[in-house]
Amino acid sequence: MKILIIEDDQKIINFLKKGLEEESYIIDYSLNGEEGIYLASINEYDLILLDIMLPIKDGIEVCRILRASDIKAPIIMLTAKDSIEDKIKGLDIGANDYIAKPFSFSELLARIRVQLRSQNTFTTTLKIADLELDLLTKSAKRENKNISLTAKEFSILEFLIKNKNNVLSETIISTSLSNIEDESMSNIVNVYIYRLRNKIDKPFEKKLIKTIRGLGYKISDE
Repeated sequence: MKILIIEDDQKIINFLKKGLEEESYIIDYSLNGEEGIYLASINEYDLILLDIMLPIKDGIEVCRILRASDIKAPIIMLTAKDSIEDKIKGLDIGANDYIAKPFSFSELLARIRVQLRSQNTFTTTLKIADLELDLLTKSAKRENKNISLTAKEFSILEFLIKNKNNVLSETIISTSLSNIEDESMSNIVNVYIYRLRNKIDKPFEKKLIKTIRGLGYKISDE
């Protein structure tokens, strides 16, 4: 699942990015409202965290423009303002929720899960053959046996399943998942594919992860 953070405080961005990536979310961020609108227009996000006090375009204007552009991703507004009037204004222009700074990460995470769960079009599970991922609980199982995955393993497996039957190069996998960009190992994707195979393929008869020599990897039940 992919979340866009539009926030001008780099410390807050770093805090949210680290915590959310540990929960297996894929994170993009922008430091101003105008760039945030652009990112939301060219990418599909499952949720947007939007600060009100932003440079160039403030969060109220950003929210209004996103809704006018028919972008339906849930929007949680983050702000130091805590008046009833501010909350009503944000909700009236299309925000789904409002949380005042400072806030606890656990509370924000709970609110994110509520918004994702409430979306009628949001799929909470991904399946291929007998492998199933629960995107809310970040759990995996195959043949009804629970499989323990790290946050990064889960993110890569989620990306593979969302693109099942498509060949994905190592570059595409690594650049599409920002939570492994900071890894120093040049063969980091190979390492994670190896670990995933040991967990979701090796113990089972049918193998799902395929290597396409010279091109990359794909997950397929064929």
